[in-house]
Amino acid sequence: MAGAPASGPAAPAATSPAPAFARRGAGGGSALERYAFLGRPGMGLLGLLAMFGAVAFAGMKQNGGYDALVAREGQPWDVVARAVGLDISAVTISGQSRMTEKELLAASGVDGRNSLPFLDAAAVRDRLMAIPLIRSARVMKLYPNRLVIAVEERRPHALWQQDGRVSVIADDGVAIDELRDERYLGLPFVVGDGAQKRLPEFLELLKIAGDLSRRVKAGVLVASRRWDLDMTNGVLVKLPEENPGRALQTLLRLQHEARILDKDIMSIDLREPDRVAVRLTEEAAAAREAALPRKTKKTGG
Repeated sequence: MAGAPASGPAAPAATSPAPAFARRGAGGGSALERYAFLGRPGMGLLGLLAMFGAVAFAGMKQNGGYDALVAREGQPWDVVARAVGLDISAVTISGQSRMTEKELLAASGVDGRNSLPFLDAAAVRDRLMAIPLIRSARVMKLYPNRLVIAVEERRPHALWQQDGRVSVIADDGVAIDELRDERYLGLPFVVGDGAQKRLPEFLELLKIAGDLSRRVKAGVLVASRRWDLDMTNGVLVKLPEENPGRALQTLLRLQHEARILDKDIMSIDLREPDRVAVRLTEEAAAAREAALPRKTKKTGG
């Protein structure tokens, strides 16, 4: 047809080189795609701050500055929580009588670096329960910024001597302190390995002893089996392993009838149910020997 262009291969379309920032990189995305967030409002500043913060954190971590900061200000999450008003501004402590509030607070490990949301209440309770004087403890968090600590203390109940050291123990046998002064000297006194665990048994013996309990200086656990009573006048009363209460009743009868504990004796052995053995002091034994009639020799065949 006249005027039609000559047939032949179509001319290629005009192209221009792709801009450098749009070329595909090794990561699979174009440079334009990978850095497009820098063009969003505020994202460039946040990214730079995050980058500088990461660099600063790495530097502090390497030279020990981060550890010093945590030791001074606390963990980063605690710092943030405190900044928004979730600090621990009040600590209420109740139930203590022998420990001061300052001592309990120090033992709890709670200080101004902590925040209420991230405080491990169970760990605080465990630290308090590790104190021998504390029988029980409760830790409660009251938002926004109050911590409540309620404790129950063990009470001194007796004295316990082992290996020459005297400790103050509670009614459950837990040693709560060392004997440091004279204020606990009036407490019941037990001696020997394991005697603190058998304190209720010894206290029951003191009840059976009645008036004589005031003359008992100490209960000595012998071979973890039986008790000896060390009396205030130096007499040692040996009780049996089985039924020591009945032996004590025998001692009460002997004291009321014969004032046996007021004699010149060293020990009273009540270990046999049907026999009482008494050991005299050396002076009393010598006097008794001298008072016995002497045997005379007969003369003659």
